[in-house]
Amino acid sequence: MRKANTRAILLGIAAPLGALVVAAVLTAIILLLSGFNPLDTFRAFTDAVKAPRTLVNTANLMAGYYLSAVAVAIGFKMNLFNIGVEGQYKLAAMLAGAFAGSSLASNLPGPLRIVLTILVAALVGAIWSGIAGLLKVTRGVSEVISTIMLNAIALSIIAYLILPSNLGVEVGTQRVRQTRPITEGGFLEGWTVAGSSSPLYSTLVLALLVGVIYAILLNRTVFGFTLKATGLSETAAVASGVNVKRMTITTMLMSGAIAGIVGIPQLLNGSDHAFSAQNFPGAIGFTGIAIALLGRNHPIGIALAAALWSILDASSNQIQAIAKVPLEIVQIVQGIMVFSVVIAYELVRRYRLVAEQRAVGSALGNLKAPTTPAKAQS
Repeated sequence: MRKANTRAILLGIAAPLGALVVAAVLTAIILLLSGFNPLDTFRAFTDAVKAPRTLVNTANLMAGYYLSAVAVAIGFKMNLFNIGVEGQYKLAAMLAGAFAGSSLASNLPGPLRIVLTILVAALVGAIWSGIAGLLKVTRGVSEVISTIMLNAIALSIIAYLILPSNLGVEVGTQRVRQTRPITEGGFLEGWTVAGSSSPLYSTLVLALLVGVIYAILLNRTVFGFTLKATGLSETAAVASGVNVKRMTITTMLMSGAIAGIVGIPQLLNGSDHAFSAQNFPGAIGFTGIAIALLGRNHPIGIALAAALWSILDASSNQIQAIAKVPLEIVQIVQGIMVFSVVIAYELVRRYRLVAEQRAVGSALGNLKAPTTPAKAQS
């Protein structure tokens, strides 16, 4: 038993370490083929990471990335692929921003307005994701197809609602369309960090809270057990009395609710305090898919993957300035990381299966054949 536990721990460590080694080797090869010195690039990356500004930007990026990845991971646990986080968080941020900047919300106490803004975002995300869940259980429509289509619909709705004749306003010389700015008291102040011109987002606490709830939900509740059991075998879950349709709807609603608050860090802590299709960060939803895969849908694994991804994003400008490496190389490195993790975990999984089969065979071989009692002498 002790030997088996030791093997499990070593295999658990081998997968991420192996993925990092493979990613570093492949990155070095790509840099050499592209005409860049890998050592200079890695040195520039190390110097960039040490800068306080990079650390703050990394933490700020982590807030949105982590929330997005958790939203995806909840669906993954039940073999549901919520590809619509991108549309869910943008539509939620737009409507939450419109609410927070409205005259009705401006008359509310600051803390209440902030809480209601977060709740509005979560509700919008849940409703938008719930549409895909409803289509799946009633019409058998794949959530992959429906969420992708809902992304396009969400962007069209945003383009319509953000018109000045509806919920938006035009600001600046370029007449950027955005929601009405949130007045003081309706947004959150960041924390000042020495050496950084950007404040540290206080909404990191929100991401941390979601992570803790996600971990407790999966490992300490009946719902989490049912969620994982249904994902492993829907047939067995049905035989055990699980209402799979209800679980599907509930899971999509939860995934959408978390997706809805992905834009809250930028909305409440960002410098604009408003939603703008041009200036609001994009592709966080799709990035969350890669981070969830990197983190193996585990709360801590997702945090580490989000940190690594955020570091690469935050340091990309310094790497370009110091090592003259283009942004596209950084994006290639991110793709290599996903590729390396998939390969590493698949190799470890296959090795674990072979080791378990050998252990079972060895145990069976060590069993002594039962002796036949001698016949009674007549």
